[in-house]
Amino acid sequence: MKGAYQKAYDESITNPEQFWGKAAEEIHWFKKPTKILDDSNKPFYRWFVGGEINTCYNALDRHVETGRGDQVALIYDSPVTNTIKKFTYKELLAEVAKCAGAIASLGVTKGDRVIIYMPMIPEAVFAMLACARIGAIHSVVFGGFAPNELAIRIDDAKPKIIISASNGIEGQKIIEYKPLLDKAIELASHKPEKCIIYQREQVTAQLISGRDLDWNDVVSHATPADCVPVASTDPLYILYTSGTTGMPKGVVRDNGGHAVALKWSMKYVYDINPGEVFWAASDVGWVVGHSYIVYGPLINGSTTIVYEGKPVGTPDPGAFWRVISTHGVKSLFTAPTAFRAIKKEDPNGEYLKKYDISCFKRLFLAGERLDPDTYHWASNLLKVPVIDHWWQTETGWAIAANCAGLEELPIKPGSPTKAVPGYQVDILDNDGKPLPPNSEGIVAIKLPLPPGTLPTLWQNDVKYKESYLDPFPGYYFTGDGGYKDEDGYLYIMGRVDDVINVAGHRLSTGAMEEVIAKHPDVAECAVIGAADDFKGQLPVGFVVLKAGVTKDEKTIVDELIKMVREQIGAIAVFKNAVVVKRLPKTRSGKILRSTMRKIADGQEYSIPSTIDDPAILGEIEEACKKIGYGKKN
Repeated sequence: MKGAYQKAYDESITNPEQFWGKAAEEIHWFKKPTKILDDSNKPFYRWFVGGEINTCYNALDRHVETGRGDQVALIYDSPVTNTIKKFTYKELLAEVAKCAGAIASLGVTKGDRVIIYMPMIPEAVFAMLACARIGAIHSVVFGGFAPNELAIRIDDAKPKIIISASNGIEGQKIIEYKPLLDKAIELASHKPEKCIIYQREQVTAQLISGRDLDWNDVVSHATPADCVPVASTDPLYILYTSGTTGMPKGVVRDNGGHAVALKWSMKYVYDINPGEVFWAASDVGWVVGHSYIVYGPLINGSTTIVYEGKPVGTPDPGAFWRVISTHGVKSLFTAPTAFRAIKKEDPNGEYLKKYDISCFKRLFLAGERLDPDTYHWASNLLKVPVIDHWWQTETGWAIAANCAGLEELPIKPGSPTKAVPGYQVDILDNDGKPLPPNSEGIVAIKLPLPPGTLPTLWQNDVKYKESYLDPFPGYYFTGDGGYKDEDGYLYIMGRVDDVINVAGHRLSTGAMEEVIAKHPDVAECAVIGAADDFKGQLPVGFVVLKAGVTKDEKTIVDELIKMVREQIGAIAVFKNAVVVKRLPKTRSGKILRSTMRKIADGQEYSIPSTIDDPAILGEIEEACKKIGYGKKN
């Protein structure tokens, strides 16, 4: 007899229109869709065509109108400023409506873009929801990105305005945002008309007359704005993700499919009900922050937490337990890196003993592969289900998970369990043919993708097709390798392209190579992602110097590390580079990065038949040993 999971999954695959049509009834529509799934322009599928919606209305107004106005919607918890502040749905709506009025007063209308470059403060959430309220398209850029990366996004999104803050706080360190923003605008070809700057008490940013406006001045005098209905298929936001070429791709999220999928996932993936407290310990600059700090919990009528702190050091490894205990968190969603950091500082869980976390029911982990060691440690410590689940910036919500709100299946360490309803996940060989169980291949999702996933890339249908649909016609190419076992459990083994995963953040090795190649002494280079017990992966650079260079190699490596930090940002954690005489290549000149990655990880490898000179691999082995990578003797 089929369980609840299998029933839901089968219906979602055999009759997706019926399945998602029912899910759409949980959302408020100004105008109901005339067609649930439009497949008239394959491979570009569209969900809930003909419908009109407003995401902010679904996240705020309707809860106030149906009697949830006095419930806490958002908790701001900042150990770095020693602040806890709570906003009810009514209070959050008032803040967002005024912010929307301020943005609208600057001439921003439906379809205009707004870049948000802010730390983890409530105003970042106000700004996102305010854009959604008036139909503007927001693009949040993580506050840790360097000016060059921000400039690329400014030129692609072409925002009418940018909203930022005077500073962020990383642990004990104050990071001034305004100089980074000014530099980015200077580098960008497109210039925003205005910038709104929220002045924090740690730093007062210097405003540029005529362009920059103080948040408090412009918002306090604004007339609250009403919700603007938009088409279900209109974009809600653009979120940039690393591309293998070094140029970020602007993932587009539509309004209708996004609202339906996130509402469904809050109940059936996370088992969170209206009024319950859900905490995604991420950043609004990442997709997890969009989906599960801001939109998912609020559309669901739950309470969400904006946490400005770290898992350790703010002030100690008990930081997460304090938040869970203080705010009655039912479930936490974070990256395995956070738990590796806690495990490193407090291996015996002494800090947990200080707090009552009896409210806590489940831990969800994603963003990178959950290694079995971390799974067992967290599971033994917390005595609650530890659920690994797998998804991407592009999909916006889980592809594979143990759907807690449907039916909890047995957990297999190392696996994110099975495909979530809506996703038909297949393992393909290089020719696109499905592989049998326990055969490793390329992880692909049969089209159409479910609602909430990317319909395309920002103003680049061609790149969308090339990147995701052309590799295996009829499928979405995830870029990950893996396999399914005989029970249908999925195992994700890592990227098959040149994007690496550093502590849950996808970063392009191509972008780092572009920076390194600018050094006057560098002839060519390759950056790979080497396995790291703590961060998941760390970038390692292999550098070939130009002939005649006499400068000390250590000096050059130090300069490269500094360049990557300045141009990509500290988030890249680029700390290891080694000078080599040459790089291993195919006869056609392609660098054999996957072979280099195996050498750095100390794995067995076969000499590729296409290599131009096998002796080079021995040189790479020696270079890896120099910097602590490769096979340990």
